This record gives sequence, structure tokens and C-alpha cells, in this order.
Amino acid sequence: MAEQEIRFDDGAAYEQMMGIWSRTAGDVFLDWLAPRSGLSWIDVGCGNGAFTELIVVRCAPAEVHGIDPSEGQLAFARTRLAADLAQFHRGDAMALPFPNDSFDAAVMALVIFFVPDPAKGVAEMTRTVRPGGLVSAYAWDIPGGGLPNSPIQAEMRAIGIKPLLPPNANASRIDALRDLWTGAGLEAVQTQKITVQRTFDSFDDFWTSSLLGGGIGPVIAAMPSGDVEMLKARVRSRLPADMAGRVTANAHANAIRGQMPMRYVRP
Repeated sequence: MAEQEIRFDDGAAYEQMMGIWSRTAGDVFLDWLAPRSGLSWIDVGCGNGAFTELIVVRCAPAEVHGIDPSEGQLAFARTRLAADLAQFHRGDAMALPFPNDSFDAAVMALVIFFVPDPAKGVAEMTRTVRPGGLVSAYAWDIPGGGLPNSPIQAEMRAIGIKPLLPPNANASRIDALRDLWTGAGLEAVQTQKITVQRTFDSFDDFWTSSLLGGGIGPVIAAMPSGDVEMLKARVRSRLPADMAGRVTANAHANAIRGQMPMRYVRP
């Protein structure tokens, strides 16, 4: 039997499950990054365009190109208002379809743990960014329990059920990110922890949107109904509701930035 992998091909489902989380963390990330206006950007692994749209709205870019392998995600991205400026392309983070020195800034938003070879993915970003340009990323701290659905994953493990994880979850650690950035020859490398929260109208709202993700949805769908109800009860105990029935979940990500070295030519 083939090993399951996490896939995101439904842009609307991803928006309900992760879009709000992505923008919330993305706002904090851009506050920290503080890029100047007028840059040309590449958003590697842009998915349904949630972060690409933030670049357009907040950064006054000269141009933005979003790259993703999923046509379903890209179709949703092209419905966003950001599509008036941003261009979306099907492509591979391991072989970006652009020449050297094409952009002022490259970013991976919640992506690096999905890249088959993170070091090669970072190398591709550096290849396409001009000297002095910005290479950055933020990623849920998976080993540190930073995923938005971590309450569910923790209880799954407690009852002996293994959730699906991205192939390179450890790449989201701060030390791993720093090694990737310095190993790619980037300078002035800085890291930052991002903590965010999201309030849901009810526990069922949290549960339903969380199951739209590829990491736990298929696993829970295959569980006996009695086990699912037991799991829900355990997770519910982790997320007490307020007087209005709302529940608040927390997540945290690790962010990194670095600068492309300048090239000096001897006179």
C-alpha cells in the first residue's frame, strides 16, 4: 500500500482551513520583515494565494509571481483581487522557472517542510534573487507543537494514532532554518518566533475546519465513529469555550530572513 502524503488541491477548502491562519501569521511576519515598496517578488509555494495577496495589499510591489504545483490551488488564487497584479504559475520549488537574478525578494510562506529537499529549495530562491535582495520564510514550528491543529494531533498521538506530517517537518525548527540560510551563503541572517491565535464561533467550527487539512482529515475519516467521538471529547477538553461558546486556538511559527551577498568586480 502506497504511503499517504499531504496534498492541497482544493483552494476553497484550504482557505477555510488555513487561509485565515496564513494571513494572521503573514501579517506578523511582514511587520517583522518591513520590506520597502517597489520590489519584485516571488512567492514560492503560493498555494491559493493567501500570502501573495498580503504582499500585494501591504508591500506595494512592482510585481509578484506566485509558484505552486497545484492547479486547483492556483485556480483559486487567480480569483483573488491580488490577481490584478500578481501572476500565478504552475511550477516546482526545486526548479523555479525563472532565470538568475530575476527578483528583489523571495519568500516561502508555510512551505519549506513540504519541499522534498529544503536545501535545494533555498538554493533555488537564492539563484533567482538579485545581489542585495531578500530571501525569507516562515513555517509552523511542527516539532514544537506549533501547528494550528496541534490540539488534535496531540490527542491522536495520546490514543496511539499517528497523524500525517509533511516530509521535512524538522526543517521548520529555528536551528534548521538558520543552517539552511547560512548554508546557502545568505548574509545578515535573522530569526523570529511568531505567535498567533484564532477564535472560532464554536468547537465544531474549529473541528470541521481543521479536518479539511490533509494531515489529519484522511486519518480521522478512516477511524471508527466511536473512536472519533472519543477523540473529539479529548480535544474539546483542551479548548474550553467562552460564555458565547467560542473557542480560541493558538499556533506558532518560526521565521527567517537573509540577504543575498553583493557582487564586487575589481576595477
